[in-house]
Amino acid sequence: MIDVRRAPALVGQQLVSLRVLTSAGVIRPYPPQVLARLARTLVTWGTGPAGGFTTMAQRAPHQVALVDELGELTFRELHERSNALADSFKSLGVAAGDGIAIMCRNHRGFVDASIAAAKVGADLLYLNTAFAGPQLVEVLEREKPALVVHDEEFSGLLDAAEDIRPVLGWTDGERSDADTLDQLIAAGSREDHHPPPRPSRVIILTSGTTGTPKGAPRSEAGVDAAVALLSRLPLRRGWRTHIAAPLFHTWGWAHWALAMLLGSTMVLRRRFEPEDCLRAVTEHGCDSLVVIPVMLQRILQLPQEVLDSYDLSKVKVVAASGSALPGDLGVSWMDQFGDTLYNIYGSTEVAYATVAQPRDLRAAPGTAGRAPYATVVKILDEEGDEVPPGEPGRIFVGNTLLFEGYTGGGSKDVVDGLMATGDVGRFDAEGRLFVEGRDDDMIVSGGENVFPQEVEDCLARHDEVVEVACIGVDDQDFGKRLRAFVVRREGGSVDEEALKGHVKAHLARYKVPREVVFVDELPRNATGKILKRELAEAGPDA
Repeated sequence: MIDVRRAPALVGQQLVSLRVLTSAGVIRPYPPQVLARLARTLVTWGTGPAGGFTTMAQRAPHQVALVDELGELTFRELHERSNALADSFKSLGVAAGDGIAIMCRNHRGFVDASIAAAKVGADLLYLNTAFAGPQLVEVLEREKPALVVHDEEFSGLLDAAEDIRPVLGWTDGERSDADTLDQLIAAGSREDHHPPPRPSRVIILTSGTTGTPKGAPRSEAGVDAAVALLSRLPLRRGWRTHIAAPLFHTWGWAHWALAMLLGSTMVLRRRFEPEDCLRAVTEHGCDSLVVIPVMLQRILQLPQEVLDSYDLSKVKVVAASGSALPGDLGVSWMDQFGDTLYNIYGSTEVAYATVAQPRDLRAAPGTAGRAPYATVVKILDEEGDEVPPGEPGRIFVGNTLLFEGYTGGGSKDVVDGLMATGDVGRFDAEGRLFVEGRDDDMIVSGGENVFPQEVEDCLARHDEVVEVACIGVDDQDFGKRLRAFVVRREGGSVDEEALKGHVKAHLARYKVPREVVFVDELPRNATGKILKRELAEAGPDA
């Protein structure tokens, strides 16, 4: 029975969902028999990869679903390939509730294996392609997947792992005793399957910038999750989308999942190279581009004549997420390619929390934006009380996408149903969120609180600075002091004193780094996040 007191709110939610999905082109007229098939599929298979891509095979069987280095696949081909692969997975002993780990770059093997695992009812564990051997072994020993689907280039990393059954997702022409996805697809039946007794869970690993990555599982989020994102990110049905962000990461994964709702054509490349990215977008007529911020940085470092040679006027949305958008990067991108940049803030544990639209980034560069539909974001102090605009505090988020607790135990702090992101931030007077850094990054120097990201953003705005990272180091007199690691622009000659003067001119004196270390590049993981622990270990002679 519906609580009549909640009826107006429920009606309002349904109207918002209807408006957003209609605007995105998801809701459109279908013949009655097609609607009936779609409804049966979703009731039977749910809204995860198994049900979502099966409905696309019914809605648009001949539409191109995926383009990679090997060519094109239609939605019908994806459906039949995943049927055959699911059949072969079962013949290898994989059952509902087992785990299938996937360590693949952006190509069809990632998508084939993901949909097939969902049709079996196996949990999907996505492994970072930048894992070191010990990290990988530790995660596999903790999660114990039944199969590991991986690209051949990662075979050496798996040698130390025990009791795993490898399947090659991409081969480089070398001989191997392991099964390949192509062999399993060729051997399996392409007939439709019966739904498993339980739906798959998706387990996405945290970035692991401060230790061993944790598994953050989620069950099917449903259409509401897409409605929330689409309420501030104007993606449309049938677009061609170049997903340059890693598919194993929350942001890349979100867009291949959106493809089963929007009927997007996914344009994939195994490796990101700045000019190759621009070439893929233009050659395939992409309407949207999905990136992590460091990719924008690397593209803008191309020679000006190269940038000017690519026409991105067809691109309507450039969606960036995964790490902070430093300094004036957003404005610089829009000045070059147009006001199509959207900055999405979130975390593995809470998914997306806010979206900054182009007008937000113009008005307040570096902002993380505003909460989308059906999402609550609050800034709380250490006692769990909400702080006024302008004051910093811990960021807490409430939505339908909160994870279920780490697979190894434990969770994030929760206050009144809102989950901590692990970051500190503030709202400005216009209600826009600014993220000031990790809640464990703050240092106390001479009795003053200093957030490294504010100093990083200031240094990043210097004309001769390409990128920068600041960390706190022990100091006998001040307790902690700030050390900045700076990558200079090629041919640049800015020195330590000039950069200290730049910070002093824009921020309080106690926020000026005590030392500036010049490096050729900053250590990053595959999702573009800076590995500050490596900088701390390297010391001032990095």
